[in-house]
Amino acid sequence: MKRVAPFFILLAGMLWGSMGVFVRTLNGAGLATMDIVTIRNIGTTILLGIFLLCYNRRLFRIKIKDIWCFLGTGLCSIVFFNYCYFKTITFTSLSVAAVLLYTAPAFVMVMSFFLFKEKLSKVKVAALIFTLVGCAMVTGIMSGEHSITALGILTGIGAGFGYALYSIFSRFALEKGYHIFTILFYTFGLAMFGSIPMSNVGGIVSYVTGSWFDAGFTLIFVLASTVIPYFLYTSGLRYVENGPASIIASVEPVVATLIGVVFMHETMSVFNIIGVVLVLGSIVMCNVTSIVNLSEADKM
Repeated sequence: MKRVAPFFILLAGMLWGSMGVFVRTLNGAGLATMDIVTIRNIGTTILLGIFLLCYNRRLFRIKIKDIWCFLGTGLCSIVFFNYCYFKTITFTSLSVAAVLLYTAPAFVMVMSFFLFKEKLSKVKVAALIFTLVGCAMVTGIMSGEHSITALGILTGIGAGFGYALYSIFSRFALEKGYHIFTILFYTFGLAMFGSIPMSNVGGIVSYVTGSWFDAGFTLIFVLASTVIPYFLYTSGLRYVENGPASIIASVEPVVATLIGVVFMHETMSVFNIIGVVLVLGSIVMCNVTSIVNLSEADKM
C-alpha cells in the first residue's frame, strides 16, 4: 500500500481532470453551479452510507469534539471549493479553471509547514515552481491565449484555497485515527447539508428522475468525480506528505487540457505542450521522492 500511495493520488488527479466534461453537460441540462455541487454531495453521502451499513457500521462513530475536522473538510473545503471551481469553469475555459485551482499546492505547502512541520525541501520547492509555471503554460495564460476576468481569477484562487483545506483537515482526521470511509462520509454528509439550502432541489430531482440515462449519468458523475478519486487521494495521504500529494494531483490540469482538446475542440500550442512536460516532470519528482522516503521509512 505504501509504495502505490503516490499512484493512488495520481489516479485521483486524473479522474478530477475529467470533471469539466460532466459539469459542462449538467450545465447544459439547466442545472446551476450549486445544483451540481449538491448532486455530488447527496450522491456521495447516499452511496457511502449504504456501503458502511453493509461493510462496518462502527465506522459511523465519531467523537463530538472532533466534529471540527469534518466541518473543515465538508463545509470549508468541499462546499467552498466546488462552488468556486464550478463558477470558474463558467467564467473561463476548462484549462484556465484547472490551473487556478492548482494554486492549491502552494497553500498546502505553507500550511503544512506550520501545522505539521513538513520540511520545505529543495525538491518540493522546485516541483512547486515547475507545477505553477507548467500549469500557467498549459492554460495559455503566459502566452496571452486566454482572456481572464478579475472575477474568474478570484473564484479560481478561492477554489485553490478551498481544495488545499481538504488536505489539511483530512490529515488532522487521519492522525486522530479515523478511517478513510468515516472521513469521506461525514465530509460529504456535512457538505450536503451546507449546499442544499443554496440549490434548486426540485430541479435536481426533476433531472435525476427524468430518464434512466440522466440517472445513470448522475451515478457515473458521482463515482468518477467524487467517490473514487477522494477515496484514492485520502488513502494516499496516509503515506504521502500533504505537499507532494497536492503536486502529484496536479496532473488534473493536464488531463483537463487534453480532454478540452479532444472533446471540446480546444487547441494546444507549443507553450501548452511545454507546460504539460513541466507538470509531468514535477509529478515524477514528487513520485520518486515519496517512494524513496517510504523505502527509507520501511528500513527504520
